[in-house]
Amino acid sequence: MQQEEYRRIIKTHLRSAYLLSDARINEVLPRFLETLEILVSDLEKLSGSGNIEEINRTGHAIKGALLNLGLQQLAEKAYALEHYKTLQNQEAGAVQLITDLKKEIYKISREP
Repeated sequence: MQQEEYRRIIKTHLRSAYLLSDARINEVLPRFLETLEILVSDLEKLSGSGNIEEINRTGHAIKGALLNLGLQQLAEKAYALEHYKTLQNQEAGAVQLITDLKKEIYKISREP
């Protein structure tokens, strides 16, 4: 998905779910996106740590942030991280999920 499509989905969701005006959306959206970038950065740092509980918690926080923006498909990837019970023999899968989330979140939040 391209940045324009993500932004359209987010704005439509924020208008309908939270009754925000376009001006208010333009005001709050950069903070939402900055928070997502910080969470993904935290998740990246955790990926090699083996700290499953923190990875689960951070995945949960990312999932909630994505759902608040109406990004269901991306939230499903974060859900998978939230529910990683063990990273033994699964770390490559977790790293791939983190990489995918980072790529898509940066696609939304960074200027083209």
